[in-house]
Amino acid sequence: MELTKLPRRGGDHLTPREIVAELDKYIVGQEEAKKSVAIALRNRWRRQQIPEHLRDEIAPKNIIMIGPTGVGKTEIARRLAKLAQSPFLKIEATKFTEVGYVGRDVESMVRDLMELAVSMVKAEERERVRAKAEEAVEERLLQLLLPAGPTPGPGRPAAEGEPPTTRERLRQMLREGKLEERFVELEVTQRATPVVEIFSSTGLEELEFNFKEMLSNILPGRTKTRRVKVREAREILLQEESQRLIDMDKVVEEARRKVEQHGIIFLDEIDKIVGRDHGRGPDVSREGVQRDLLPIVEGTTVTTKYGMVKTDHILFIASGAFHMSKPSDLIPEMQGRFPIRVELHPLGPAEFERILTEPENALIKQYQALLATEGITLEFTPEAVKELAALATRVNERTENIGARRLHTVMEKLLEDVSFHAPDLGEQTITITAEYVRKRLANLIEDEDLSRYIL
Repeated sequence: MELTKLPRRGGDHLTPREIVAELDKYIVGQEEAKKSVAIALRNRWRRQQIPEHLRDEIAPKNIIMIGPTGVGKTEIARRLAKLAQSPFLKIEATKFTEVGYVGRDVESMVRDLMELAVSMVKAEERERVRAKAEEAVEERLLQLLLPAGPTPGPGRPAAEGEPPTTRERLRQMLREGKLEERFVELEVTQRATPVVEIFSSTGLEELEFNFKEMLSNILPGRTKTRRVKVREAREILLQEESQRLIDMDKVVEEARRKVEQHGIIFLDEIDKIVGRDHGRGPDVSREGVQRDLLPIVEGTTVTTKYGMVKTDHILFIASGAFHMSKPSDLIPEMQGRFPIRVELHPLGPAEFERILTEPENALIKQYQALLATEGITLEFTPEAVKELAALATRVNERTENIGARRLHTVMEKLLEDVSFHAPDLGEQTITITAEYVRKRLANLIEDEDLSRYIL
């Protein structure tokens, strides 16, 4: 089938191929999973381009990633959200219990996602108004440094031949950082926060917050004068001015749009809420959790402290090892809401070698950067990397297989002595060889009981 190449609308939107290329920078292998999430992300952009009456009918294609721990499931979802600049929440499905039991209410994940989105948009707005806030802060600092003087707006530069005023001299010194250690008297408003505790269970989490917020708004704030250095005062005033310049109504509206149209919720360990023997025992509760999750995944409206949030177009990515169960053990309605299933493959020595060296955040690169701060140039021979990968694989085979996470423990043990003595070694190059790897780790790995505790 020949595909017609259409012109791209919105050059800043990544194609599936570009998304996979970005994911390749951080995740080794797992091409099938990368391809699936890339299509899911691109479909969101495609949905925004079609007529509105049809747009609302297109549901997100939720994904179940199947594979053992430490093979990249969470990292794929996290990197995808970062690429899309989407609000992203990772939560374990086991955190929830059926309504009426002790545990978190399923709607809390939407409230948490909205909270993250508000913080995200607020940070963006703070950067947008930063220049204006800094101007206002400069004027307020000048007022603090010249308390008895006039309080005009931004000063005009002195005309040619005119001597600069005291205020303008101080302004120049302030900009040059010469007054950072001078003390000023700063009035700070402290909002009285009541001590309220409600033992929240299902449905009461929101009530607890709203009650606290209501009382804190009623009780008057207290003004306290603090004597602080100019550099500390600048930070305090910058927060105040930024807060004043930010339109919180617009922040909340944009955050809601981001959650409803671009939010991603990663449901980890979904296999732990699969009931295999229907009818009685703990499986009844597991099935209850699925039934509670179902409306959120299907699309509902959740009440948050920022107003109502629709979940119809939030993308859900679920993951699980499915050792003792399979996706078809989920209730049929839940299966229907996760149409895309991808299997992630276990990692072996070849993948471990690549993980150690290839990604932009590769473990070896991380340790090289850390030790470079002490003047140590850390080098690994190719044979050393191969030996490390082989030993990590052997530990995973003989103990619990935790995938690439094993490399973190192995690397930390390998470089323990170097890290400890680095400040005393001075500038030098340290080369890690295969022999050094065996000397540091072989005995630990041979002793199965010891390696269970240490590696």
